[in-house]
Amino acid sequence: MIKVIHNNSCPKSKAILEYLDENDIKFQIIDIKKEPLSLFELRTLFKKLNKNPSRVLRHSTELFKKYFSESETVNEEQALKVIALNPELIQCPILIKGKIAMPGNPLENVKFFIEN
Repeated sequence: MIKVIHNNSCPKSKAILEYLDENDIKFQIIDIKKEPLSLFELRTLFKKLNKNPSRVLRHSTELFKKYFSESETVNEEQALKVIALNPELIQCPILIKGKIAMPGNPLENVKFFIEN
């Protein structure tokens, strides 16, 4: 079963859920706002993604600007702690299948992820 880290206010996230539902693909929703991930869960997620936390932050938000400067390099441990407290900063959706995860955008990548 695929797990989907989801933000209900994100149109891309909603579109992926719709795609999965329309194609009868079983999935479990993890609403990132209602069920924020712990630091341990975030570390595990980023290992599965094979990405640093700073790579999945929504840089264009005011919340990002509150914690980080665009001109400085983001400290990865600080990014984890900020995401844990402000889960809406993470780019959603993220799909998890077993020991691997991937960003749920673009849709073509999602199709490949599901089929393989």
